[in-house]
Amino acid sequence: MLDIAEELNRWVEQGRDFAVATVVAVGGSAPRQPGAALAVDGEGTAIGSVSGGCVEGAVYDLCTQALDDGRTVVERFGYSDEDAFAVGLTCGGIIDILVTPVRGGVFPDALTAAAAREAAALARIVSGPEDLMGRALLVRPDGSYEGKLGGHPQLDRTAAGEARAMLDAGRTGTVEIGEDGSRCGQPLTLLVESSVPAPRMIVFGAIDFAAALVRVGKFLGYHVTVCDARPVFATRARFPEADEVVVEWPHRYLESTETDGRTVLCVLTHDAKFDVPLLQAALKLPVAYVGAMGSRRTHEDRNKRLREVGVTELELARLRSPIGLDLGARTPEETALSIGAEIVANRRGGTGRSLTGAHTPIHHDVPREPAGRIGSVA
Repeated sequence: MLDIAEELNRWVEQGRDFAVATVVAVGGSAPRQPGAALAVDGEGTAIGSVSGGCVEGAVYDLCTQALDDGRTVVERFGYSDEDAFAVGLTCGGIIDILVTPVRGGVFPDALTAAAAREAAALARIVSGPEDLMGRALLVRPDGSYEGKLGGHPQLDRTAAGEARAMLDAGRTGTVEIGEDGSRCGQPLTLLVESSVPAPRMIVFGAIDFAAALVRVGKFLGYHVTVCDARPVFATRARFPEADEVVVEWPHRYLESTETDGRTVLCVLTHDAKFDVPLLQAALKLPVAYVGAMGSRRTHEDRNKRLREVGVTELELARLRSPIGLDLGARTPEETALSIGAEIVANRRGGTGRSLTGAHTPIHHDVPREPAGRIGSVA
């Protein structure tokens, strides 16, 4: 639900009633992952998607029904080869959908936090006793929480602890706990949706290729910073779509700013006086991706210089250089696309090879098929 939080937050501010359908479990080649959502308001307006189009019509009807009767349901959609006109996923995957009418509770606060890019987690019961289905907690980074799941008093504390752990990791997914808050009681399944600030992309080198990469980075959902030591190039006018434009020596900025395991660093300066101290620092950081632009000759010369200043072979092995996938790119836009593609492949475990004729999975990070039906509230 949090992926459409900004629009839903506006609906809350306007006093609209609405229902949200959220993917809570997937199996096989499902098109969307847990947390993907579709919402329908009382006037029939719909936003979001749970399947890329395969079952949207049926899920839309479930949302309008939830608005009418106020009931929470969980439905499973899979592939049916017995009836070509049956509602299902043509890709052969399986998805479980939680449909919840939203009328107060902690949902508005969760949407406000997500829309403001604040860290918070929404934990909802998606499998368990009928009277607990859909109940939710809003959990903050400090472990405090709002709402009540009901049942045993330890349940809320345990659920909040699990949700906080997933929030710390920036993960969305399901977790099982006992109905009494223990590990051995009758199990409940919680869907935990983590709202975390956007991951960072830091682009070093205020060149025309950087302007194109800023646009790709924003499209991929990154908070994008452009950094260059030359004030004549590092200007807001040249990079209007960047979240930040910083005039500073790249290695000094990197040493003073915050990074984490989701941060990607793109070094486009291809100038030794900038590259070497910057990469020397970058390759020691636990970031997601470090790439550097330049020809193969530049790459070999840069590696030699990095070894001379003490960069180890293990650290050098992390460097993506020349940066990007082999698309035959020429223009800044094509080059930015190749860099963005490599970042996605690195994040998702893709090979970067053409899917045509390949026998590898299309989605490399797809979880296993759900073990049995989550259940439905009738």
